[in-house]
Amino acid sequence: MQAHESKFAIKLLPSLADFAFLMPMAFLFLRMDGLKTLLGDCDTGWHIRTGEWILAHHAVPAHDIFSFSKAGDPWFAWEWLSDVVLAWLNGHGGLRAVALFAIVMLSAIFVLLFHLLRRKANPITALAVTMLAAAASSIHWLARPHLFTLLFLVVFYGALERVQEGHTRFAGLPYLALLPVATIVWTNLHGGFFVGVLMIAAYGLGETLEIAFAPDAEGRPAAWQRARNYFLSAAACLAASLINPYGYRLHAHMLAYLRDPWNSQHIMEFLSPSFHHPTAVFFEAMLALAAATAIWNISKGRFTQPLLMVVWAHAALLAARNIPIFTIAAALPVAAAVQQWQEMLPASNVAGWLRKAADRFNRIAAETAATDSIGRWHLVSALGFGLVAAVICAPHPPKKFRAEFDPQTYPAAALATLRRTSGRVFTYDQWGDYLIWSLYPHGKVFVDGRSDFYGDDFERDTLDVLNVKYDWGKTLARYGVDTILLPPSAPLAGALKESRNWRVVYDDGVALVFRSAARPSGPRKVAAPVSASSPSGRPGGGGRDREVTKTQASDPPITPTKTKA
Repeated sequence: MQAHESKFAIKLLPSLADFAFLMPMAFLFLRMDGLKTLLGDCDTGWHIRTGEWILAHHAVPAHDIFSFSKAGDPWFAWEWLSDVVLAWLNGHGGLRAVALFAIVMLSAIFVLLFHLLRRKANPITALAVTMLAAAASSIHWLARPHLFTLLFLVVFYGALERVQEGHTRFAGLPYLALLPVATIVWTNLHGGFFVGVLMIAAYGLGETLEIAFAPDAEGRPAAWQRARNYFLSAAACLAASLINPYGYRLHAHMLAYLRDPWNSQHIMEFLSPSFHHPTAVFFEAMLALAAATAIWNISKGRFTQPLLMVVWAHAALLAARNIPIFTIAAALPVAAAVQQWQEMLPASNVAGWLRKAADRFNRIAAETAATDSIGRWHLVSALGFGLVAAVICAPHPPKKFRAEFDPQTYPAAALATLRRTSGRVFTYDQWGDYLIWSLYPHGKVFVDGRSDFYGDDFERDTLDVLNVKYDWGKTLARYGVDTILLPPSAPLAGALKESRNWRVVYDDGVALVFRSAARPSGPRKVAAPVSASSPSGRPGGGGRDREVTKTQASDPPITPTKTKA
């Protein structure tokens, strides 16, 4: 009876899986800026509006619906299914529902990763590596469709590991036959479906390398068969990805976009990561562990995991947006290697205190594993998420729990002025996203975050205008721009204030609205006197120094800071 009561009590207690589930929430609200982080990129806004258009028209758009500069041009809404999901959530619960969904996605990704690591390592090590992977990947935690790629990556990884261990079927069906079916869904949710194809191919190539370097030929026929199965599954996944509204044209478009050098030179998330970023230390730690693990595995004649780590480490060093993929891909082999090193350490030729510490840790880990293996009801996970949801849905939540696009970052107060005009508004891409979110379908934009749609030449023209290149006025005239929305720090803002062709009609310290002097604009709306300090503490529009030649990395017009994910 006592044993039964003890087991019942344990079921009420949190397991390490509960800690893995709650960990992203702890990072998000204790270490980061909460929902301001998740909604820090207004691409979420145009994704929602796209989904609403799809639900209203029962079709996937083939031509642009948001801009006046390229109205009606061919457009690939390559994340259309994610857009529908986000639009449905927004329709039923607003941005709060969208943010809560992103939180659930992050928690699901890392609790699944923890369970995957748990098959190769003790629960303490598995949780520690999961925490490291989560911390490093937090650089790209946004409520955008790329979260589906991270989720599918973990699912594919788990299936491939099962196949490698000899468990080839799930519910009676071969894993390698189920992955192409999953790829159809993945392709229509996010363009990162090729990650799954590369993962499967890496397992096939790893088997091939092991055959090539094997000292004897005894196991080669079986290994060739395994490699063949992986390659066939990868090919089937690639074929399955053609089942999308655009067919093969989606692949051609994506390939051209990803190969475009413009992205790696001008778009923040395509740039190499900055090792001065607060999360860089976690990325560095994972890189170091991955390098040691790769060398260890190669010395043992294992090539699959080193291949995965090398490929995705290279990708992460080329573009910061690939860091989450690398950390997830590296977490499993790193956890397995750390587990083996922990087991070897007590018998190694090292200091006695280190051997004793390792032996004690191994005993504690074994006891923890025995306790943690008892089934739980995961009440702590449910209560933790429920508490977060309750605070987010409260009438007046704290700042970190507010589901909004930050009004200190986006021109929220300027919208009233913009709504009173049917003018052609020029602004940079992030604020273009915000205008789609706030004004569509009554207002169209000059440019937004869909850099794959606008193309290099158009993006270059936009940057030339923002940076006040000599022919900036001709570019604006060519597109009939009669209203300009800018932050006070933009170089173009200084030029416009000194131009007789433009005048300030709104200034709140966060945003300036300029109207063409040739166009009647009605009474001027200025949130604060031009000569006085604005509510935000910044000087008024007329008192700001002209910044035509001043180029700072923090100035939004200099480098677009995001793109479609």
